[in-house]
Amino acid sequence: MNPRSRKARILKFIHDLMVELLHIERRLEPFFRRQLNWLLREPTANLLQFFINLRRKDEGLALAEEKVDDDEEHSLDEIIDLMADQMRGHFRPGHYERGGNTKTHGILRATVTIRDDLPDHCRKGIFAEPRSYEAYVRFSGPGPDVPSDIRDVGFTSMAVKLMGVPGEKLMDEEKLTQDLITICTPTFVTPNTRENAKLQYWSLLDMPLYYFLNPKDPHLRDFFMQSLWNETQYNPLGQRHWSCVPYLLGEDQAMMYSFVPRTEVYSKIAGAPFGKIPFNYLRENMVRTLKEKDVEFDLMIQLQTDPHRMPIENAAVRWPEKRSPFISAATVHIPKQTFDTPAQFEFARRLKFNPWHSLPAHRPLGNQSRARFRMYKELSNFRQQMNQTSHLEPTGDEVF
Repeated sequence: MNPRSRKARILKFIHDLMVELLHIERRLEPFFRRQLNWLLREPTANLLQFFINLRRKDEGLALAEEKVDDDEEHSLDEIIDLMADQMRGHFRPGHYERGGNTKTHGILRATVTIRDDLPDHCRKGIFAEPRSYEAYVRFSGPGPDVPSDIRDVGFTSMAVKLMGVPGEKLMDEEKLTQDLITICTPTFVTPNTRENAKLQYWSLLDMPLYYFLNPKDPHLRDFFMQSLWNETQYNPLGQRHWSCVPYLLGEDQAMMYSFVPRTEVYSKIAGAPFGKIPFNYLRENMVRTLKEKDVEFDLMIQLQTDPHRMPIENAAVRWPEKRSPFISAATVHIPKQTFDTPAQFEFARRLKFNPWHSLPAHRPLGNQSRARFRMYKELSNFRQQMNQTSHLEPTGDEVF
């Protein structure tokens, strides 16, 4: 065995051992993690953000102003190629899943109602007037594969597709939709596309932890920041989700948004800690909840008030709520329903979620968002081509 091959095997063994220890810890978390979060999460996050901000320089940008780096397109090309290779390695034609936010827990009907008491400076785009939109909400797991829920990385995403949204759109593949995409951590896993390409490289090797722990190029602050929110999940219907990246709110005004749960939901994990936990227990908990009750979220928005402390181009920085609190802008109402049917999951495979399915008033901002324009489009086209599945823009009139 040559030395390079031996080193790779050792690295893979150490990585897999760390992952297995994490999976054991995930089974134990329901018995202590909530109490630990209550006691330590916010103080620890504030400390980590202090050290993240300590290394940043003030670039003198204005509110909602972007700055494009010279190597941005090169990083994006790498990300797309690496994620496509991951998809080829994990799936076979006809059964391709998304490259990110991969595992569909459920696609649900919903209604999003804009509040009638928003201040005038927030009355932009979809928030311009108090009205209701029919919507689909997709809850999903991280990817790039489709593991049992207890063996994922403790991560969920929530994507909302509003329908019947009039006006010009930034992408022409959908005419009447506005997509809102969120994950369960308040900051993104990488600060920018340059670092995201490195993460995708290690993910392709099935050793993503080394993106964070590589002694030659560590990302420990981001690792610990993500770890504060990457935890055993109980039910996506009861989990807060954040946009992590900014968007316009009208002209020269930027916002983050977040979906905050308002409903108590079923959250027990059958078989925990060391019994047989159902492969899709998150979906089962969603099914049980929506058989018994309606579920609601508040759609909250946070305005950028300080261009340095609340940056556009660095997604690892949490916008401080002391400088700009979240305010409630809308209610997401998910009625009782049955959603775990083959027809509904096949429908989900035909949908595309892209933050650039958007009104100009909510244009995505920052390098990670600029990357999503081409990355999401190319990878979703690739997925549907490999599945010989056509894209569908939903109307809300679908019957399953």
